[in-house]
Amino acid sequence: SRSSVIQCKPGGNCPSRHRGMTRQLSPLSVAEDSAAPILELQNRSPSGICRHSRVERQSRSGEEGTQTHTESSSQEAEGQTRCQSCTSTFLKLIWRFLIILSVSSSWVGTTQFVKITYETFDCPFFMTWFSTNWNIMVFPIYYSGHLATAQEKQSPIKKIRECSRIFGEDGLTLKIFLKRTAPFSILWTLTNYLYLLALKKLTATDVSALFCCNKAFVFLLSWIVLKDRFMGARIVAAIMAITGIVMMAYADGFQGDSIIGVAYAVGSASTSALYKVLFKMFLGSANFGEAAHFVSTLGFFNLIFISVTPIILYFTKVEYWSPFSAVPWGYLCGVAGLWLAFNILVNVGVVLTYPILISIGTVLSVPGNAAVDLLKHKMIFSVVRLGATIIICIGFLLMLLPEEWDEITLRFINSLKEKKSEDHADDITDTSIHTRSRSRANGTVSIPLA
Repeated sequence: SRSSVIQCKPGGNCPSRHRGMTRQLSPLSVAEDSAAPILELQNRSPSGICRHSRVERQSRSGEEGTQTHTESSSQEAEGQTRCQSCTSTFLKLIWRFLIILSVSSSWVGTTQFVKITYETFDCPFFMTWFSTNWNIMVFPIYYSGHLATAQEKQSPIKKIRECSRIFGEDGLTLKIFLKRTAPFSILWTLTNYLYLLALKKLTATDVSALFCCNKAFVFLLSWIVLKDRFMGARIVAAIMAITGIVMMAYADGFQGDSIIGVAYAVGSASTSALYKVLFKMFLGSANFGEAAHFVSTLGFFNLIFISVTPIILYFTKVEYWSPFSAVPWGYLCGVAGLWLAFNILVNVGVVLTYPILISIGTVLSVPGNAAVDLLKHKMIFSVVRLGATIIICIGFLLMLLPEEWDEITLRFINSLKEKKSEDHADDITDTSIHTRSRSRANGTVSIPLA
Protein backbone atom coordinates (compact mmCIF):
# COMPACT_ATOMS: atom_id res chain seq x y z
CA SER A 1 0.00 0.00 0.00
CA ARG A 2 1.19 3.45 -0.73
CA SER A 3 2.20 5.61 2.13
CA SER A 4 1.01 9.25 2.06
CA VAL A 5 3.75 11.88 2.34
CA ILE A 6 2.95 15.34 3.65
CA GLN A 7 5.08 18.05 2.06
CA CYS A 8 5.58 21.30 3.98
CA LYS A 9 7.12 24.50 2.88
CA PRO A 10 10.43 25.53 4.36
CA GLY A 11 9.87 27.42 7.49
CA GLY A 12 6.20 26.44 7.36
CA ASN A 13 4.26 24.74 10.00
CA CYS A 14 3.71 21.00 9.44
CA PRO A 15 0.29 20.34 10.79
CA SER A 16 -0.20 17.08 12.73
CA ARG A 17 2.90 15.36 11.42
CA HIS A 18 3.13 12.94 14.26
CA ARG A 19 -0.64 12.51 14.16
CA GLY A 20 -0.53 11.43 10.50
CA MET A 21 2.21 8.95 11.03
CA THR A 22 0.30 7.51 13.94
CA ARG A 23 -2.82 7.18 11.80
CA GLN A 24 -0.93 5.54 8.95
CA LEU A 25 0.77 3.03 11.26
CA SER A 26 -2.44 2.19 13.10
CA PRO A 27 -2.60 -1.42 11.73
CA LEU A 28 0.69 -2.21 13.46
CA SER A 29 -0.29 -0.51 16.65
CA VAL A 30 -2.38 -3.55 17.67
CA ALA A 31 0.73 -5.63 18.17
CA GLU A 32 2.39 -2.84 20.03
CA ASP A 33 -0.63 -2.45 22.28
CA SER A 34 -0.66 -6.16 22.99
CA ALA A 35 2.98 -6.05 23.97
CA ALA A 36 2.61 -2.87 25.99
CA PRO A 37 1.82 -4.44 29.37
CA ILE A 38 4.90 -6.68 29.18
CA LEU A 39 7.07 -3.79 28.15
CA GLU A 40 5.65 -1.67 30.90
CA LEU A 41 6.35 -4.41 33.47
CA GLN A 42 9.89 -4.75 32.19
CA ASN A 43 10.47 -1.00 32.25
CA ARG A 44 8.98 -0.64 35.69
CA SER A 45 11.08 -3.40 37.19
CA PRO A 46 14.27 -2.13 38.72
CA SER A 47 16.40 -4.84 37.15
CA GLY A 48 15.05 -4.54 33.60
CA ILE A 49 15.48 -7.63 31.34
CA CYS A 50 17.28 -9.66 34.03
CA ARG A 51 13.99 -10.20 35.79
CA HIS A 52 12.48 -11.70 32.62
CA SER A 53 15.43 -14.08 32.24
CA ARG A 54 15.00 -15.12 35.89
CA VAL A 55 11.37 -16.02 35.17
CA GLU A 56 12.48 -18.11 32.18
CA ARG A 57 15.06 -19.94 34.30
CA GLN A 58 12.50 -20.67 36.98
CA SER A 59 10.07 -22.03 34.38
CA ARG A 60 12.81 -24.20 32.84
CA SER A 61 13.84 -25.54 36.24
CA GLY A 62 10.18 -26.27 37.00
CA GLU A 63 9.80 -28.18 33.72
CA GLU A 64 12.98 -30.16 34.42
CA GLY A 65 11.76 -31.00 37.93
CA THR A 66 8.38 -32.12 36.56
CA GLN A 67 10.08 -34.28 33.93
CA THR A 68 12.37 -35.83 36.58
CA HIS A 69 9.39 -36.51 38.85
CA THR A 70 7.51 -38.12 35.95
CA GLU A 71 10.44 -40.36 35.10
CA SER A 72 10.87 -41.40 38.73
CA SER A 73 7.15 -42.14 39.10
CA SER A 74 7.18 -44.20 35.88
CA GLN A 75 10.19 -46.15 37.14
CA GLU A 76 8.42 -46.78 40.44
CA ALA A 77 5.30 -47.96 38.56
CA GLU A 78 7.41 -50.31 36.43
CA GLY A 79 9.08 -51.65 39.57
CA GLN A 80 5.73 -52.24 41.23
CA THR A 81 4.44 -54.00 38.09
CA ARG A 82 7.49 -56.26 38.01
CA CYS A 83 7.11 -57.07 41.70
CA GLN A 84 3.43 -57.89 41.21
CA SER A 85 4.17 -60.13 38.21
CA CYS A 86 6.94 -61.91 40.12
CA THR A 87 4.65 -62.36 43.11
CA SER A 88 1.82 -63.74 40.96
CA THR A 89 4.20 -66.13 39.19
CA PHE A 90 5.59 -67.31 42.52
CA LEU A 91 2.08 -67.85 43.91
CA LYS A 92 1.07 -69.80 40.79
CA LEU A 93 4.12 -72.05 41.17
CA ILE A 94 3.30 -72.64 44.83
CA TRP A 95 -0.33 -73.40 43.96
CA ARG A 96 0.67 -75.93 41.29
CA PHE A 97 3.19 -77.54 43.60
CA LEU A 98 0.54 -77.86 46.31
CA ILE A 99 -1.88 -79.46 43.83
CA ILE A 100 0.73 -82.04 42.80
CA LEU A 101 1.68 -82.73 46.42
CA SER A 102 -1.97 -83.05 47.50
CA VAL A 103 -2.84 -85.47 44.68
CA SER A 104 0.20 -87.62 45.38
CA SER A 105 -0.20 -87.64 49.17
CA SER A 106 -3.94 -88.42 49.02
CA TRP A 107 -3.34 -91.40 46.72
CA VAL A 108 -0.43 -92.64 48.86
CA GLY A 109 -2.54 -92.23 52.00
CA THR A 110 -5.43 -94.17 50.47
CA THR A 111 -3.17 -97.06 49.47
CA GLN A 112 -1.43 -97.23 52.84
CA PHE A 113 -4.72 -97.00 54.78
CA VAL A 114 -6.05 -99.95 52.78
CA LYS A 115 -2.98 -101.99 53.69
CA ILE A 116 -3.48 -101.12 57.37
CA THR A 117 -7.20 -101.96 57.23
CA TYR A 118 -6.42 -105.40 55.81
CA GLU A 119 -4.69 -106.30 59.06
CA THR A 120 -8.01 -106.40 60.93
CA PHE A 121 -10.73 -106.31 58.23
CA ASP A 122 -10.42 -108.40 55.06
CA CYS A 123 -13.46 -107.25 53.07
CA PRO A 124 -12.34 -105.45 49.89
CA PHE A 125 -15.77 -105.21 48.25
CA PHE A 126 -17.36 -103.75 51.37
CA MET A 127 -14.56 -101.15 51.49
CA THR A 128 -15.15 -100.34 47.82
CA TRP A 129 -18.91 -99.98 48.33
CA PHE A 130 -18.48 -97.89 51.50
CA SER A 131 -15.95 -95.55 49.87
CA THR A 132 -18.02 -95.11 46.70
CA ASN A 133 -21.03 -93.99 48.75
CA TRP A 134 -18.99 -90.99 49.87
CA ASN A 135 -19.05 -89.72 46.28
CA ILE A 136 -22.53 -88.36 47.01
CA MET A 137 -20.85 -85.51 48.89
CA VAL A 138 -18.90 -84.26 45.86
CA PHE A 139 -21.69 -82.09 44.45
CA PRO A 140 -22.67 -80.57 47.84
CA ILE A 141 -19.01 -79.64 48.37
CA TYR A 142 -18.92 -78.06 44.92
CA TYR A 143 -22.14 -76.13 45.61
CA SER A 144 -20.74 -74.88 48.92
CA GLY A 145 -17.73 -73.54 47.05
CA HIS A 146 -20.08 -71.90 44.54
CA LEU A 147 -21.95 -70.13 47.34
CA ALA A 148 -18.69 -68.97 48.90
CA THR A 149 -17.03 -67.63 45.75
CA ALA A 150 -19.65 -66.79 43.11
CA GLN A 151 -21.03 -63.26 42.83
CA GLU A 152 -24.33 -64.37 41.33
CA LYS A 153 -25.51 -67.23 43.53
CA GLN A 154 -27.92 -69.79 42.11
CA SER A 155 -30.41 -71.99 43.90
CA PRO A 156 -29.55 -75.71 44.32
CA ILE A 157 -32.28 -76.82 41.90
CA LYS A 158 -31.15 -74.37 39.23
CA LYS A 159 -27.52 -75.42 39.68
CA ILE A 160 -28.45 -79.10 39.45
CA ARG A 161 -30.37 -78.46 36.23
CA GLU A 162 -27.43 -76.52 34.81
CA CYS A 163 -24.95 -79.28 35.65
CA SER A 164 -27.32 -81.99 34.37
CA ARG A 165 -26.60 -80.91 30.81
CA ILE A 166 -23.75 -83.39 30.77
CA PHE A 167 -26.37 -86.12 30.30
CA GLY A 168 -28.01 -84.31 27.35
CA GLU A 169 -30.45 -81.55 26.57
CA ASP A 170 -33.24 -83.25 28.52
CA GLY A 171 -31.13 -83.42 31.67
CA LEU A 172 -31.12 -86.36 34.05
CA THR A 173 -34.18 -88.54 33.54
CA LEU A 174 -34.81 -92.02 34.93
CA LYS A 175 -34.04 -93.64 31.57
CA ILE A 176 -30.78 -91.76 31.17
CA PHE A 177 -29.94 -92.40 34.83
CA LEU A 178 -30.16 -96.16 34.27
CA LYS A 179 -28.68 -96.12 30.77
CA ARG A 180 -25.71 -93.82 31.29
CA THR A 181 -24.93 -94.26 34.97
CA ALA A 182 -25.08 -98.07 35.19
CA PRO A 183 -22.06 -98.92 32.97
CA PHE A 184 -19.89 -96.19 34.48
CA SER A 185 -20.83 -97.21 38.00
CA ILE A 186 -19.95 -100.84 37.27
CA LEU A 187 -16.59 -99.82 35.77
CA TRP A 188 -15.91 -97.54 38.75
CA THR A 189 -16.65 -100.35 41.21
CA LEU A 190 -14.56 -102.87 39.27
CA THR A 191 -11.59 -100.48 39.09
CA ASN A 192 -11.53 -99.87 42.83
CA TYR A 193 -12.33 -103.46 43.77
CA LEU A 194 -9.55 -104.92 41.61
CA TYR A 195 -7.14 -102.31 42.98
CA LEU A 196 -7.95 -103.40 46.55
CA LEU A 197 -7.60 -107.07 45.60
CA ALA A 198 -4.17 -106.34 44.12
CA LEU A 199 -3.11 -104.71 47.39
CA LYS A 200 -3.77 -108.03 49.16
CA LYS A 201 -1.22 -109.79 46.97
CA LEU A 202 1.43 -107.16 46.23
CA THR A 203 3.11 -104.23 47.92
CA ALA A 204 1.72 -100.73 47.64
CA THR A 205 4.65 -99.69 45.45
CA ASP A 206 4.06 -102.46 42.91
CA VAL A 207 0.31 -101.87 42.71
CA SER A 208 0.65 -98.10 42.29
CA ALA A 209 3.30 -98.61 39.60
CA LEU A 210 1.15 -101.12 37.71
CA PHE A 211 -1.87 -98.83 37.96
CA CYS A 212 0.11 -96.14 36.12
CA CYS A 213 -0.18 -98.35 33.03
CA ASN A 214 -3.75 -97.09 32.60
CA LYS A 215 -2.32 -94.11 30.70
CA ALA A 216 -0.92 -96.46 28.05
CA PHE A 217 -4.19 -98.37 27.88
CA VAL A 218 -6.11 -95.11 27.44
CA PHE A 219 -3.92 -94.24 24.46
CA LEU A 220 -4.34 -97.66 22.85
CA LEU A 221 -8.13 -97.63 23.30
CA SER A 222 -8.37 -94.04 22.07
CA TRP A 223 -6.28 -94.89 19.03
CA ILE A 224 -8.44 -97.93 18.22
CA VAL A 225 -11.91 -96.73 19.23
CA LEU A 226 -11.80 -92.93 19.00
CA LYS A 227 -9.34 -92.83 16.05
CA ASP A 228 -6.99 -90.47 17.84
CA ARG A 229 -3.72 -89.35 16.32
CA PHE A 230 -0.96 -91.94 16.08
CA MET A 231 2.17 -91.05 18.02
CA GLY A 232 5.34 -93.07 17.94
CA ALA A 233 6.45 -91.90 21.38
CA ARG A 234 3.23 -93.12 22.97
CA ILE A 235 3.52 -96.48 21.23
CA VAL A 236 6.99 -96.77 22.76
CA ALA A 237 5.49 -95.81 26.13
CA ALA A 238 2.82 -98.51 25.79
CA ILE A 239 5.50 -101.09 24.95
CA MET A 240 7.49 -99.99 28.00
CA ALA A 241 4.38 -100.35 30.17
CA ILE A 242 3.78 -103.87 28.91
CA THR A 243 7.46 -104.69 29.46
CA GLY A 244 7.22 -103.45 33.04
CA ILE A 245 4.14 -105.59 33.62
CA VAL A 246 5.93 -108.68 32.35
CA MET A 247 8.99 -107.92 34.48
CA MET A 248 6.81 -107.41 37.54
CA ALA A 249 5.15 -110.77 36.97
CA TYR A 250 8.56 -112.40 36.37
CA ALA A 251 9.95 -111.09 39.65
CA ASP A 252 8.61 -114.14 41.56
CA GLY A 253 8.80 -116.61 38.70
CA PHE A 254 5.25 -116.39 37.31
CA GLN A 255 3.80 -118.26 40.27
CA GLY A 256 2.12 -117.73 43.59
CA ASP A 257 0.38 -114.55 44.65
CA SER A 258 2.60 -112.36 42.51
CA ILE A 259 1.09 -113.26 39.16
CA ILE A 260 -2.44 -113.01 40.60
CA GLY A 261 -1.69 -109.60 42.10
CA VAL A 262 -0.25 -108.38 38.79
CA ALA A 263 -3.38 -109.60 37.00
CA TYR A 264 -5.60 -107.73 39.46
CA ALA A 265 -3.58 -104.51 39.11
CA VAL A 266 -3.55 -104.71 35.30
CA GLY A 267 -7.29 -105.39 35.32
CA SER A 268 -7.83 -102.31 37.50
CA ALA A 269 -5.77 -100.18 35.10
CA SER A 270 -7.70 -101.59 32.12
CA THR A 271 -11.14 -100.87 33.57
CA SER A 272 -9.98 -97.37 34.53
CA ALA A 273 -8.83 -96.76 30.95
CA LEU A 274 -12.12 -98.10 29.57
CA TYR A 275 -14.03 -95.80 31.93
CA LYS A 276 -12.12 -92.75 30.68
CA VAL A 277 -12.50 -93.65 26.99
CA LEU A 278 -16.24 -94.30 27.30
CA PHE A 279 -16.69 -91.08 29.23
CA LYS A 280 -14.98 -89.17 26.43
CA MET A 281 -17.01 -91.00 23.80
CA PHE A 282 -20.51 -90.60 25.26
CA LEU A 283 -20.28 -87.58 27.55
CA GLY A 284 -17.37 -85.61 26.10
CA SER A 285 -15.58 -82.99 28.17
CA ALA A 286 -17.10 -81.61 31.37
CA ASN A 287 -16.44 -78.68 33.65
CA PHE A 288 -16.04 -78.99 37.40
CA GLY A 289 -19.76 -78.66 38.17
CA GLU A 290 -20.78 -81.27 35.61
CA ALA A 291 -18.06 -83.67 36.78
CA ALA A 292 -19.13 -83.19 40.41
CA HIS A 293 -22.75 -83.87 39.48
CA PHE A 294 -21.76 -87.01 37.57
CA VAL A 295 -19.63 -88.39 40.41
CA SER A 296 -22.42 -87.74 42.92
CA THR A 297 -24.83 -89.54 40.58
CA LEU A 298 -22.49 -92.53 40.59
CA GLY A 299 -22.59 -92.47 44.38
CA PHE A 300 -26.41 -92.50 44.38
CA PHE A 301 -26.48 -95.40 41.92
CA ASN A 302 -24.01 -97.30 44.07
CA LEU A 303 -26.11 -96.74 47.19
CA ILE A 304 -29.39 -97.74 45.54
CA PHE A 305 -28.48 -100.63 43.26
CA ILE A 306 -25.13 -102.06 44.37
CA SER A 307 -25.94 -102.24 48.07
CA VAL A 308 -27.37 -105.70 47.46
CA THR A 309 -23.94 -107.10 46.61
CA PRO A 310 -22.21 -106.66 50.01
CA ILE A 311 -25.32 -108.08 51.70
CA ILE A 312 -25.15 -111.18 49.50
CA LEU A 313 -21.41 -111.51 50.17
CA TYR A 314 -22.06 -111.21 53.90
CA PHE A 315 -24.70 -113.93 54.08
CA THR A 316 -22.73 -116.24 51.79
CA LYS A 317 -19.77 -115.65 54.14
CA VAL A 318 -17.49 -114.54 51.34
CA GLU A 319 -16.94 -111.31 53.23
CA TYR A 320 -18.10 -112.03 56.73
CA TRP A 321 -17.37 -110.40 60.07
CA SER A 322 -18.82 -111.90 63.22
CA PRO A 323 -19.40 -108.95 65.59
CA PHE A 324 -20.57 -105.68 64.11
CA SER A 325 -18.39 -103.79 66.55
CA ALA A 326 -15.29 -105.46 65.08
CA VAL A 327 -15.52 -103.32 61.94
CA PRO A 328 -12.71 -100.72 61.99
CA TRP A 329 -14.88 -97.75 61.13
CA GLY A 330 -12.03 -95.34 61.76
CA TYR A 331 -9.82 -96.92 59.08
CA LEU A 332 -12.77 -97.28 56.71
CA CYS A 333 -13.64 -93.60 57.10
CA GLY A 334 -9.97 -92.75 56.57
CA VAL A 335 -9.87 -94.73 53.32
CA ALA A 336 -13.17 -93.23 52.11
CA GLY A 337 -12.17 -89.68 53.07
CA LEU A 338 -8.80 -89.87 51.31
CA TRP A 339 -10.40 -91.44 48.25
CA LEU A 340 -12.97 -88.64 48.20
CA ALA A 341 -10.22 -86.03 48.55
CA PHE A 342 -8.31 -87.61 45.66
CA ASN A 343 -11.39 -87.53 43.38
CA ILE A 344 -12.13 -83.91 44.27
CA LEU A 345 -8.51 -82.87 43.75
CA VAL A 346 -8.42 -84.58 40.36
CA ASN A 347 -11.56 -82.75 39.20
CA VAL A 348 -10.52 -79.41 40.70
CA GLY A 349 -6.95 -79.68 39.43
CA VAL A 350 -8.03 -80.41 35.86
CA VAL A 351 -10.23 -77.27 35.87
CA LEU A 352 -7.93 -74.87 37.73
CA THR A 353 -4.53 -76.08 36.51
CA TYR A 354 -3.09 -78.20 33.73
CA PRO A 355 -4.10 -81.90 33.50
CA ILE A 356 -0.43 -82.81 33.23
CA LEU A 357 0.05 -81.73 36.85
CA ILE A 358 -2.56 -84.26 37.99
CA SER A 359 -0.75 -86.98 36.03
CA ILE A 360 2.57 -85.99 37.60
CA GLY A 361 0.95 -86.15 41.04
CA THR A 362 -0.33 -89.65 40.25
CA VAL A 363 3.06 -90.95 39.11
CA LEU A 364 4.75 -89.41 42.16
CA SER A 365 2.66 -91.75 44.31
CA VAL A 366 5.01 -94.55 43.24
CA PRO A 367 8.14 -93.15 44.96
CA GLY A 368 5.89 -92.01 47.83
CA ASN A 369 4.63 -95.55 48.43
CA ALA A 370 8.17 -96.87 47.99
CA ALA A 371 9.42 -94.52 50.71
CA VAL A 372 6.65 -95.62 53.10
CA ASP A 373 7.25 -99.31 52.36
CA LEU A 374 10.96 -98.90 52.85
CA LEU A 375 10.82 -96.89 56.08
CA LYS A 376 7.78 -98.37 57.80
CA HIS A 377 7.44 -101.93 56.51
CA LYS A 378 11.19 -102.49 55.91
CA MET A 379 10.56 -103.78 52.40
CA ILE A 380 13.50 -104.95 50.29
CA PHE A 381 13.01 -104.34 46.57
CA SER A 382 14.57 -106.74 44.11
CA VAL A 383 16.44 -105.52 41.07
CA VAL A 384 13.76 -106.84 38.71
CA ARG A 385 10.92 -105.11 40.57
CA LEU A 386 12.88 -101.87 40.78
CA GLY A 387 13.68 -101.99 37.06
CA ALA A 388 10.05 -102.74 36.17
CA THR A 389 8.85 -99.82 38.31
CA ILE A 390 11.32 -97.43 36.66
CA ILE A 391 10.36 -98.59 33.15
CA ILE A 392 6.65 -98.13 33.85
CA CYS A 393 7.20 -94.65 35.28
CA ILE A 394 9.30 -93.62 32.27
CA GLY A 395 6.58 -94.88 29.95
CA PHE A 396 4.01 -92.94 31.94
CA LEU A 397 6.06 -89.75 31.56
CA LEU A 398 6.37 -90.34 27.82
CA MET A 399 2.59 -90.42 27.68
CA LEU A 400 2.53 -86.86 28.98
CA LEU A 401 4.26 -85.48 25.89
CA PRO A 402 1.98 -83.19 23.85
CA GLU A 403 0.81 -84.24 20.42
CA GLU A 404 3.00 -81.62 18.69
CA TRP A 405 6.10 -82.50 20.67
CA ASP A 406 8.07 -83.47 17.53
CA GLU A 407 7.29 -80.17 15.78
CA ILE A 408 8.13 -78.21 18.93
CA THR A 409 11.42 -80.10 19.28
CA LEU A 410 12.37 -79.48 15.63
CA ARG A 411 11.56 -75.79 15.97
CA PHE A 412 13.66 -75.57 19.11
CA ILE A 413 16.62 -77.31 17.43
CA ASN A 414 16.35 -75.07 14.34
CA SER A 415 16.25 -71.96 16.51
CA LEU A 416 19.40 -73.14 18.30
CA LYS A 417 21.13 -73.73 14.96
CA GLU A 418 20.12 -70.29 13.69
CA LYS A 419 21.37 -68.69 16.87
CA LYS A 420 24.71 -70.48 16.59
CA SER A 421 25.06 -69.48 12.93
CA GLU A 422 24.29 -65.84 13.79
CA ASP A 423 26.85 -65.89 16.60
CA HIS A 424 29.42 -67.44 14.24
CA ALA A 425 28.70 -64.76 11.61
CA ASP A 426 29.07 -62.03 14.23
CA ASP A 427 32.41 -63.51 15.32
CA ILE A 428 33.62 -63.58 11.70
CA THR A 429 32.51 -59.95 11.19
CA ASP A 430 34.26 -58.82 14.37
CA THR A 431 37.44 -60.66 13.33
CA SER A 432 37.41 -59.12 9.84
CA ILE A 433 36.86 -55.62 11.26
CA HIS A 434 39.74 -56.12 13.68
CA THR A 435 41.96 -57.41 10.86
CA ARG A 436 41.12 -54.43 8.62
CA SER A 437 41.84 -51.94 11.37
CA ARG A 438 45.25 -53.51 12.02
CA SER A 439 46.13 -53.64 8.33
CA ARG A 440 45.13 -50.02 7.83
CA ALA A 441 47.28 -49.04 10.75
CA ASN A 442 50.20 -50.82 9.04
CA GLY A 443 49.49 -49.18 5.70
CA THR A 444 47.95 -52.19 3.91
CA VAL A 445 44.37 -53.41 3.39
CA SER A 446 43.50 -57.07 3.93
CA ILE A 447 40.31 -58.53 2.46
CA PRO A 448 39.27 -61.84 4.04
CA LEU A 449 38.36 -64.63 1.62
CA ALA A 450 34.76 -65.87 1.69
